[in-house]
Amino acid sequence: MAQTLEALSRRTASMQGIRSIVHTMKTLSAINAAPYDHAARGIEAYHDTILLGLQAFLARYGPLDMSGANVATRVLVVFGSDHGLCGNYNEALATHVAQYLQSRADEDTSVLCVGAQMAHALSDEGIAAKSTFFPPASVDGIERLANLLTRHLDDIRQAMNPREMAISLAYFARETPNSQKPQVRVLLPLDPELIGKLAHAPWQSRSRPFFSMAPDDLLREIIRNHLFASIFRAAADALATENAARLALMQQAEKSVDDRLEELVADMRTMRQSEITSELMDVIIGFEAFKKKKDRPS
Repeated sequence: MAQTLEALSRRTASMQGIRSIVHTMKTLSAINAAPYDHAARGIEAYHDTILLGLQAFLARYGPLDMSGANVATRVLVVFGSDHGLCGNYNEALATHVAQYLQSRADEDTSVLCVGAQMAHALSDEGIAAKSTFFPPASVDGIERLANLLTRHLDDIRQAMNPREMAISLAYFARETPNSQKPQVRVLLPLDPELIGKLAHAPWQSRSRPFFSMAPDDLLREIIRNHLFASIFRAAADALATENAARLALMQQAEKSVDDRLEELVADMRTMRQSEITSELMDVIIGFEAFKKKKDRPS
C-alpha cells in the first residue's frame, strides 16, 4: 500500500513538472507572437509607400503590359517552421502546396523552402526543394531572410534576362484573430487588378510626379522593393501563425495535463483514505480482541 501511494506521489510530482513546462511554453508563444504581429503591421506602411511609387510611375508612364506571355520559369517560396511544438504546421502547408502544384501540373515550378523541417515535409509529398533557407529566430532575422530571398530571386531573374519569372509565396496567413489557413499568394507577374486600380486612382497632388531614374531601372527597383515587402510580410505572418498554432497546442496540452493531475490527486486521496481506514480497522480489531481477552473469566 505504501509503495503504491509513493508511486502515485512520484507520478503526480512528474506531472506537475510537465505542467510547468507546458505553461512556460504557452506563455512564451503568446509573448513571441506579439512582435511578429507588430512587424507584419509595420511593413504594411512601407508596402503602401511602394505601391504609391508604382501609382506615380503609372501616372507618368502609363499602364504596364502584364500579359505574362514571356514567363521563363515559376518560383514558389514556402515558409515553414523549424522550432517544433506547433502540431502538423509543416505537414498541413506541404499538403496545400502539393495540391496547388498538382492543379498546375503543366507548369514547371521551382520550389524554394524556408526551414529544414518544411523541406522534409515537402519531400514526403514528392516535392524537392531547389534551395533551403534558415527561418528567422527572432523579429530581427526577418529582414535578413527577406533580403536574402530578394537577392536570390533577383539573381534568378537576371540569369533569365530579358525573360520574366513568376513568383508566388506559400505560407500560413491569419484568417481571423484566432484562426489561420494556408495560402498561396502570387507576387509576379503583378496582379492586373492591382495595376488597374492604381492606374485609375486619382493622384492626390496638383503636381505630376517627376523621376530622375530611367523608367526601366525605376520599375525594376519598385518591383524589387515590392518583393522585399511582400516576403517580409509573409515571413512575419508565418512566424505569428506558427506561435499561434503552438499556443493553441500548448493550451490543449495544459488542459490534458490538468485533467490527468485531477485524476492523480483523486487517486491519491482515495489511496490515503483507504490506508487510514485500514489502519483504523486494525486498531479497532486489536482493541476488540484485547477487550474480549480482558473480559474472559480466569
